[in-house]
Amino acid sequence: MTCCSHLSISRQKIAVDSELGGTMMALPFYQKHHEHYDRAYRHKELQSTLSQYQKEEKRKSAVYSHGSTAYTRGSAAYRHGSAAAYSHESAAAYSHGSAAYGHESAAYSHGSAAYSHGSAAHSRRSAAYSLGSESLSKMSSGYDHESAAHSRRAAAYSLGSESLSKMSAAYDHESAALSRRSAAYSLGSEAYSHGLKDSNIMIEDRSYKLSPKAKRAKQSLFSEEKENKAIDYVVPVFTGRQVYVSGITDTEQERIKESAAYIARRNLFATGEGISATRAATSSSTEEQHEKKSRKVAIRESAERLALKKTLEETEEFHRKLNEDKLLHAPEFVIKPRSHTVWEKQNVKLHCTVTGWPEPRLTWYKNNVPINVHTHPGKYIIESRYGMHSLEINKCDFEDTAQYRASAMNVKGELSAYASLVVKRYKGEFDESCFHAGTVTMPLSFGVTPQGYASKFEIHFVDKFEVSFGREGETMSLGCTVIIHPDIKRFHPEIQWYRNGVLITPSKWVQMHWSGERATLTFAHANKEDEGLYTLRVVMGDYYEQYSAYVFVRDADAEMPGAPASPLDVECLDANKDYVIISWKQPAVDGGSPVLGYFIDKCEVGTTRWSQCNETPVKFARFPVTGLIEGRSYIFRVRAVNKAGISIPSRVSEPVAALDPADRARLRSHPSAPWTGQIIVTEEEPAEGVVPGPPSDLHVIEATKNYVVLSWKPPGERGHEGVMYFVEKCTAGTENWQRVNSEIPVKSPRFAVFDLAEGKSYRFRVRCCNSAGIGEPSEATEATVVGDKLDIPKAPGRIIPTRNTDTSVVVTWTESKDAKELVGYYVEASIAGSGHWEPSNNNPVKGTRFICHGLLTGENYIFRVRAVNAAGLSEYSQESEAIEVKAAIAAPSPPYDITVLESVHDSIVLGWKQPKIIGGAEITGYYVNYREVIDGVPGKWNEANIKPVSERAYRIHNLKENMVYQFQVAAANLAGVGTPSPPTRSFKCEEWTIAVPGPPHDLLCTEVRKDSLVLLWKPPVYIGRNPITGYYVDVKETEATDEHWRSVNEKPIANKFLKVSGLKEGVSYLFRVRATNQAGVGKPSDTTDPVIAETRPGTKEMEVDVDDNGVISLNFECDQMSPDSKFVWSKNYEPIEDESRLAFDAKGGKSKAAFKDLGEDDLGIYSCAVTDTDGVSSSYTIDEEEMKRLLALSHEHKFPTVPLKSELAAELLEKGQVRFWLQAEKLSGNAKVNFVFNDKEIVNGEKYKMKVDHNTGLIEMIMDKIEDNDEGTYTFQLQDGKATNQSSLVLIGDVFKKLQNEADFQRQEWFRKQGPHFVEYLGWEVTADCNVLLKCKVANIKKETHIVWYKDGREIMVDEEHDFKDGVCTLLISEFSKKDAGIYEVILKDDRGKDKSKLKLVEAAFADLMNEVCRKIAVSATELKIQSTAEGIRLFSFVNYYLEDLQVSWLHNDAKIKYTDRVKTGVTGEQIWLQISEPTPQDKGKYIMELFDGKTTHTRKLDLSGQAFDEACIEFQRLKQAAVAEKNRARILGGLPDVVTIQEGKALNLTCNVWGDPVPEVTWLKNEKPLTADAHCILKYESGKSASFTMTGVNTIDSGRYGILVKNKYGTEISDFTVSVFIPEGEDEVSQPASSKGDKKKV
Repeated sequence: MTCCSHLSISRQKIAVDSELGGTMMALPFYQKHHEHYDRAYRHKELQSTLSQYQKEEKRKSAVYSHGSTAYTRGSAAYRHGSAAAYSHESAAAYSHGSAAYGHESAAYSHGSAAYSHGSAAHSRRSAAYSLGSESLSKMSSGYDHESAAHSRRAAAYSLGSESLSKMSAAYDHESAALSRRSAAYSLGSEAYSHGLKDSNIMIEDRSYKLSPKAKRAKQSLFSEEKENKAIDYVVPVFTGRQVYVSGITDTEQERIKESAAYIARRNLFATGEGISATRAATSSSTEEQHEKKSRKVAIRESAERLALKKTLEETEEFHRKLNEDKLLHAPEFVIKPRSHTVWEKQNVKLHCTVTGWPEPRLTWYKNNVPINVHTHPGKYIIESRYGMHSLEINKCDFEDTAQYRASAMNVKGELSAYASLVVKRYKGEFDESCFHAGTVTMPLSFGVTPQGYASKFEIHFVDKFEVSFGREGETMSLGCTVIIHPDIKRFHPEIQWYRNGVLITPSKWVQMHWSGERATLTFAHANKEDEGLYTLRVVMGDYYEQYSAYVFVRDADAEMPGAPASPLDVECLDANKDYVIISWKQPAVDGGSPVLGYFIDKCEVGTTRWSQCNETPVKFARFPVTGLIEGRSYIFRVRAVNKAGISIPSRVSEPVAALDPADRARLRSHPSAPWTGQIIVTEEEPAEGVVPGPPSDLHVIEATKNYVVLSWKPPGERGHEGVMYFVEKCTAGTENWQRVNSEIPVKSPRFAVFDLAEGKSYRFRVRCCNSAGIGEPSEATEATVVGDKLDIPKAPGRIIPTRNTDTSVVVTWTESKDAKELVGYYVEASIAGSGHWEPSNNNPVKGTRFICHGLLTGENYIFRVRAVNAAGLSEYSQESEAIEVKAAIAAPSPPYDITVLESVHDSIVLGWKQPKIIGGAEITGYYVNYREVIDGVPGKWNEANIKPVSERAYRIHNLKENMVYQFQVAAANLAGVGTPSPPTRSFKCEEWTIAVPGPPHDLLCTEVRKDSLVLLWKPPVYIGRNPITGYYVDVKETEATDEHWRSVNEKPIANKFLKVSGLKEGVSYLFRVRATNQAGVGKPSDTTDPVIAETRPGTKEMEVDVDDNGVISLNFECDQMSPDSKFVWSKNYEPIEDESRLAFDAKGGKSKAAFKDLGEDDLGIYSCAVTDTDGVSSSYTIDEEEMKRLLALSHEHKFPTVPLKSELAAELLEKGQVRFWLQAEKLSGNAKVNFVFNDKEIVNGEKYKMKVDHNTGLIEMIMDKIEDNDEGTYTFQLQDGKATNQSSLVLIGDVFKKLQNEADFQRQEWFRKQGPHFVEYLGWEVTADCNVLLKCKVANIKKETHIVWYKDGREIMVDEEHDFKDGVCTLLISEFSKKDAGIYEVILKDDRGKDKSKLKLVEAAFADLMNEVCRKIAVSATELKIQSTAEGIRLFSFVNYYLEDLQVSWLHNDAKIKYTDRVKTGVTGEQIWLQISEPTPQDKGKYIMELFDGKTTHTRKLDLSGQAFDEACIEFQRLKQAAVAEKNRARILGGLPDVVTIQEGKALNLTCNVWGDPVPEVTWLKNEKPLTADAHCILKYESGKSASFTMTGVNTIDSGRYGILVKNKYGTEISDFTVSVFIPEGEDEVSQPASSKGDKKKV
């Protein structure tokens, strides 16, 4: 049993080794078939896999502890595993994992190495396993069976345990707990954890082979706990072939068991444990092997592992500190996001892992638009942790189909990775629950490769992109529709784009998109670098198809005329700390003058400032750029320059960092291979303060006439710190060394030396330096002569053009001799004899063959080629022979649709359709072969015809009756006989006896338009028993079923053609024809090819023309002709054989059929078709009506007249001249005109001026002055070639007099306008203020011009002189009235003359003006308002000005008001009012004021009712009472002075009148106190009207303020006066009271 088991292991090892070609190294198993991955990538994938595995192990700790218990109790004796638990498939996989080491013990070591990356965590878990082992050993008996089987299967670890203990130290980084963890790796532990207690699945004994072809990583369909949990990376799935291939079992329990078995196999496979199994079933009695390990050996192994772990930790810490200052590096994607195709309503998660220092900041983009989670809450979830980033898109819909970009950026640069997401609609084969939310996991069957669905895929390209032409800076797009059969809904093709055979990856320059049906490639900004052969490859499993076409990119227009085109393919070579070499390709176009050189520009990444690197142009297409700052990234561009100017810049290069190559490699990658267990420690410790030694291997790597580039290796002895370098030079033959970089040492082991004398020899050497000093120089280089070592290539030779298509030519040449570092070739084309050359390619092509596209069909071209390398462009090759551009001739494709048209006892008539590809030349004939078929076995082919037949029908004679035959047909042209058609189905040669006719044949669709076409056919060969009486034409849409055939014509037609109308534009149709006779309708013909109803661009129709000689012709033009195309004319769709009535002529793309004598015999349908085109044809119908029209037109052309647009007419010009004119439709340059007056020819002179404009056909004669003797008839006689015409104008009698008078008036007007004159005569207008404004418009005014106004002959004096502003003179008449009527006149005058204008404002004219004034007044009237007065209510309106001519009337409730003493109307100033005294309720209602201006009545309305009336009455009563009170109140009417001055001793007497009803009371006051009457002061009040105040003998004490107060019930009034008594110095004076009145006060 054991031997058999070992034999199985050995056979499986041999099988695996042979499959892998014996190249199995110490790599993880899942990388052995992916050797193209770089070492760093394998290491990262290993870490990812182990990390996932460790997570799985943690959840199965109970099983590990159970195994640990068994191990610690000393169960060292293990058996080779039970075969019943695992299939031979699993054994093969385990052997696959163990074969890399050659024996079983290595499998344990491999597993140890794999777990070393996470050994610390394992150690902690192992300790926990051991601590719990005692309690676990007491678990229920349910685990006893598992423990027993576990111990029987652990023997694999005991094999070679001694060697294992010796090797484990080399493989394990941190494996201190290895002995405690060993049982955790025991075979089958995961299977037991899932409950697989009895695994007795019998599976055939065969090895599962991994495909040697690299596949795209597929997402796993398995998980431990949930099917929808994403796994970053899992190993390929190995399943037994007898288990359900789909992965979907009948019950959930079987699915769990299947998943558990898979997990067990995968985990064992990942550890690399070597396990073998046999076919034998599980047996209760198996042999057991025990092997014990001594305690001494175990202690020694543990000590060795602890020592090794400590050494590794110290070494890693040292290197971490050592490289801390060199960690800065640009972002790099360790794991890029993957593209996904998901169904609607699923969630999808894009993952990526990014490294870089400082830690890059990552942004997600959708179609180059940043994704904002805040604007789409719940739609996107973005997470970033420890360099691992994810974008989750919830509930995907169609709008989520896009290209997603992850952009990582830090101070060192920016990097992007792309992934596409396609969302498809699921039609429902499975329940939607199969698609678990949160992941893109699909049902297990979806993981089956396409080979599980179809044995072969058919991939077709539709709507393909052709050869394309673009221009720099434009946006271009290539697209192709892909049809795949069979269509597998859940398996999508892999779309790949290639340029010149190199796979294209998405970038900022090019974007790819796959919609599920159409693949597109878009150039956002086309450059010449994008030119090349593009290939679309569609991969479906192991099958793929591809399609290719060339894309040309022309140069953009130069910013300066004559400047060269931009360089291309700018690349960075040999980048170092402060130095980089830039290379580029020279442009094909130099702008007309040689390129003098190139300028190189640089720009630091993250900025937009460009700086020029070289002061003078360099011709060599490589240039070293120095002076870079270490650690920074740069981009570069190049510009070409010639004497006309500088080109536009090239496309920028990819960013490059100024770093030492070793630093760049170290920073970009982690350890490049899995841990091997070997540590190399150098003997010499790093030294400090050591002067560096000399560099080594100094040599010249590039030399041009502008610079020399040196390269060397750093010194071996340089100490711990970095070194820099000084470069020295000397002239060859001397030892006079000069330091080149004396100021700043360089950091890079590269240096470009400039400023060398061309032609001289130099030697160079280098010294190292650091803080300790400058070292010894290196060995000097050999003498180097300054000059270009790379020569410009020689011109290519033997330029041979050959025909390709009608727009392209294949050009071949012999390569340049002795050319070094050849970049490629530029090809130029020129139309022979033009001298103008155009580049055929703007990106140098490699090889010696190129297809020049975009040529003009039919033109003769010559070609030339030049080679290019970094040194420059070669001379042009010799020009090729001229070649006409037209398609190359090839043999035609096979005819098709071969059918039997007639069969008799010894012959058969065959019919077929013309080949779809005729090979560029006309079909010259067909060859028919036949063979007998006996009992289904075909015999040898026999030739039916020796000479080719031109018709597409042929009778094959000498056949055997009742024999079965097969046929094939081949077409021939000038290139030869094409491939025969496939054999037809078998036909029996027998006599046809049916009564109905056979099928028509040779159907042809012509004159295809968007809604019609013409169908032609040939009659059946077999006509039946009676002659054919007509035909039926059937039609149906191409996609419709046979039930949809319908007849176009209801009654049979006798013609063998029919125009089918009523088609739908863009719809594809099929046609067939049936013949009929008296017996009935025969078999239908074969259908036509599908025909789309469309009018193709450029389609032209036949035209009829009648030339100048009256010749009628039909003309047809075609711009799609090939060199071999011909015009074929037919009448009623039958070839025209009799040319006695028609003459044909064809020149270029035009053909003409001219009728010799059009008559009734020529009636019919004339058609013209062009051969060797895609059905170009047209027709024209000539019926009796059209014939009559054409004959009439022909007569007009034979006897032509000069057509006139207008007859002879006369008109007056500005000076009173008379212009006679007419206009012809057109006149040639030889046209002549005779001018005749009263049958006498008149000529050009003083009185008559003649002019003929041949371009416009205008003929005119100008008469300077018309006089009495000019009365008569004027005639213009025209002659243009043989065409004549004339036109006359009669000017006599009243017509002549009227024209003469008008001419005299016009002449006078012209003279008048030479001085100041009126453009518009005097008129009037009424202003908004109801004033009248007289105005006129004048012209030709100057400063000295005067204007005078008159009325009725009397001058009107104007206060101010008019300034003629805007050429308008005005006179304003305010408050216009009848007195202003009269005749107004205004006169303009200066030294050039005078002009006058009158305006009569009398009678009717005055009445019109007054009406307008009244209208303006009426319009200015305000709305009616209410005013209450003491007398009653007043309604009023204001106008700007009032005239008595304005008639005013009032209406109350639509009835005219009769005016009385109580109701009055009137005008006060500008107020028109209606006074209602003592208003009553009858006065309520609507009031209307009508203003009649003489023509129109204008109204203003007011509603005096309701609240308005009540409020007005209340106000009226209040005012009335106030008026009564004011009228009857007590008041002083006068008589008292303001001041009285009186001499002492005199008497004072004052009297005043008072009034009031009732009679008021009177009180006198002194100093505001009542004054009492006494003997000295006498007060009198008489009859209630007069009050007096008398003082006798006044003295000074009487001085003061006096007043009189009158009072009654309506009011009180006070009048004050002052009395002043003075003592005279002289004689007595009489008092004189002041004349002014005293002050009065009302109380």
